[in-house]
Amino acid sequence: MDDFVIRALVAGMGVALIAGPLGCFVVWRRMSYFGDSLAHSALLGIALGLLYGINVNLGTVIVCSIFALLLVWLQHRRVLATDTLLGILAHAALSIGMVAISFLDNPRFDLHSYLFGDILTVRLTDLYWIYGGGAVVIALMIANWSSLTLMTIHEDLARAEGVNTMWSNILLMFLMTIVVAVSIRIVGILLVTSLLIIPAATARQLVASPENMALMAAILGLCAVFGGIFGSIQFDTPSGPSIVTAAAFMFAAISFGVAVYSRRRTAT
Repeated sequence: MDDFVIRALVAGMGVALIAGPLGCFVVWRRMSYFGDSLAHSALLGIALGLLYGINVNLGTVIVCSIFALLLVWLQHRRVLATDTLLGILAHAALSIGMVAISFLDNPRFDLHSYLFGDILTVRLTDLYWIYGGGAVVIALMIANWSSLTLMTIHEDLARAEGVNTMWSNILLMFLMTIVVAVSIRIVGILLVTSLLIIPAATARQLVASPENMALMAAILGLCAVFGGIFGSIQFDTPSGPSIVTAAAFMFAAISFGVAVYSRRRTAT
């Protein structure tokens, strides 16, 4: 097996293992639009990283973190609804990012690979970012699992139980920031949210407990990555969209299977 395929599989496995469990919170808390908005702001981080000569992953984390903190601040001011704020911030960041990219004097810059991902070009430094960032995400998620879950079930109840919901919300946004930053190389800015929500939404149909759903989402994410990469190589299709397509097929097949099983069970 070629080295670039091995690196792609290792990178995809790392992203699937962190995106699946975190995606459960995205599905439970209905934060998919926030994930999309965060991903759009990532383009500004990439542009600034290239303009100022810093690592694009670091630039993405910085810009996405500022985006999340700015959103929290505006939410507390209660001037506009959250979806309106997200729309303003996301499109502003995306537009500023495109303007910043126009100042780049780099003929090797490939906007398409950032928009849709190119996992087959993953380098060793990308693996360091994926597994370093992934270790931080997993450690913080395990350490704060109870408070995050309780806040997801009922925020007022979590506050009554002594959970600092403000901190938990910021933590969840920070974790999503890291996952978005390390996933862009895999599926790209436009598809990164799909890697968060599709495996988690599929797992939700198969298991009941939060812990089992997180584990199942990670497994399904791994299957999507393997299926997408080998499908991309076999049929010469773009790698990022191929991974998302594999995840979407699994969602459709499992949804159909669950529907048939439920109908037969009801009939008997």
